[in-house]
Amino acid sequence: MPATIVETSTVPFEKVAIDPVTLDIIENALRNARVEMDATLVRTAMSPGIREQGDSFPLIADRHGRMVVGQFGSFIGGFLDGYGGTVEDGDMFFLSDPYSVEGAISHSNDWLVLLPVYKAGRLIAWTAMFGHQSDIGGKVAGSMPINAHSIFEEGVRIPPVKIWRKGEYNEDLITLVMHQTRKPDWCRADLNALIASCRVAARRVLELSERFGDELYVAATEELLARNHRAMKTLIASSIGTEPVSFEDFICDDGMGFGPYRIRCTMHREGDRVILDFAGTDPQSDASINFYLNENMFKMFFGIYMIMVFDPAILFNDGFYDLIEVRIPEGSLLKPKFPAALSGRTHALGRIFDILGGLLGQRTPEFLNAAGFSSSPHLFYSGVDRTGQWFQLFQIGFGGIPGRPMGDGPDGHSLWPGFTNVPNEFLERYFPLRIERYETVPDSGGAGLHRGGNGIHMTYRFLEPGIVAIHDDRWFVPPWGVNGGAPGARARKILERADGSEAIVGNKLEDLAVEAGDQLHFITWGGGGWGDPLLRDPALVEKEVGEGLVTAAGARAYGVVVGDAAATEALRAEIRAARPATAALFDRGPEIETLRANCLAETGLPAPRQPVWRPERAAA
Repeated sequence: MPATIVETSTVPFEKVAIDPVTLDIIENALRNARVEMDATLVRTAMSPGIREQGDSFPLIADRHGRMVVGQFGSFIGGFLDGYGGTVEDGDMFFLSDPYSVEGAISHSNDWLVLLPVYKAGRLIAWTAMFGHQSDIGGKVAGSMPINAHSIFEEGVRIPPVKIWRKGEYNEDLITLVMHQTRKPDWCRADLNALIASCRVAARRVLELSERFGDELYVAATEELLARNHRAMKTLIASSIGTEPVSFEDFICDDGMGFGPYRIRCTMHREGDRVILDFAGTDPQSDASINFYLNENMFKMFFGIYMIMVFDPAILFNDGFYDLIEVRIPEGSLLKPKFPAALSGRTHALGRIFDILGGLLGQRTPEFLNAAGFSSSPHLFYSGVDRTGQWFQLFQIGFGGIPGRPMGDGPDGHSLWPGFTNVPNEFLERYFPLRIERYETVPDSGGAGLHRGGNGIHMTYRFLEPGIVAIHDDRWFVPPWGVNGGAPGARARKILERADGSEAIVGNKLEDLAVEAGDQLHFITWGGGGWGDPLLRDPALVEKEVGEGLVTAAGARAYGVVVGDAAATEALRAEIRAARPATAALFDRGPEIETLRANCLAETGLPAPRQPVWRPERAAA
């Protein structure tokens, strides 16, 4: 049953014209309000994931819940469709259960606050913010168990509830929720920060409506959505053909010994509309790597990718959704059935961007990106220190961004542009560890005219016994290169014990016991290369050798012999003569079965086994 919007004024909003200058002022004021939401959050949150890394996503929406400014698309449509209660002036909503909002948030660690903005008895806007909580209870510290078989093992699930009801705060609700977490001080502070961010944005909306009038403000939001619709309609017509194109990519494993898991999408245009069909995607996993992909969220991903590639000046918002139809098979990895576990969904979420690139670039390879750092690797370290205090670290790792049409992929960057690194000094001050190494991995970016970004080698020396968990991917199936570029290097994790022994450990694991003096080498993957490596300027390659981004041996992938121009020319001629005249559009590296056969020798880990689906899921 959908939510009921309660308005004490029945006066409809009048249709009014808005001039371009006023529209521009309101648009930029809303952009600034979104930035102010972020600033409020990071200044008042306590957990490193939000305060230091920025794992949060703001939103300002129109009166119907459609995003006007933000990043992740609107969460409000799913909420309104599934809430079933009333929305009134003075209310504020709080939730975390993905199944209650059709996947608009994708795992229970993401706490979402929604604030309807009323003026003179009429709903004129929504503000919202969600942020990743470092712990919400459940079977493991960090609340993201790889080996969970249902969402009930992943911590507290909060359905849509009123944290404020007609202006009154529900303190008992918050006391109950905080009782479930190992870090109630962090969670309470982070929740208050989410609330404060929404209230700041609501004040800015009300100030705009006071300045320009309610009707003009509402007209501006409608025109911003309509303008985006017109722009996207033109982009779709010029960039997407009527002939279907397909692309697939893989999640390496599920942390339970099975993989890889296929995600497949087919795209074509019917008139003005784009059809994106995920038929052929593998059934849901028994582990936690499922990603409940909300259709509107994917529409936003599609729109962001289109805009960033073809026309970055466009303000992306929800105005174009009726131009896109998304089809996701029920019971698949991207639409799992309740109560499937969801906490490890970050790998599938990130892989969606690689798939979008592979789809959109087939018709226009000059705009095609390689595969890059399409995940957010997690490290968890927890225990009790020598003073008897509980400590708990959750950190997101960085890696290599793909080679792109306009240049090299950045080294050691995040999948999400707004994320920032946790300073090593912060880690060493607040957690019992030292950072022995933090540097890029030379040669990990795929060779190309435009080099893929290098991954990161981060070494943690643990100063107290504890338990470590790791969530990472791209250790088995490499990130592909395009237009003649080579794949990037794969991820690795090495545990070096205090006694000098070493062991390669998995990229998805729980309950790894470490002792004081042990070191973990957390090595992430590089981005794929773009274009023919033999066209890269030899002087640039030699400069990168000097900077430690490429080794002298790795320079040979570009046909460069360091310090010898004649030998470089001869080597490039030799490489050209030995390779096919035309490069494949995508270089994925070896086939899956070849990767399986060589896995132990190349990675030090056994190959994942082919998943075996339950009969009812195989039909998905």
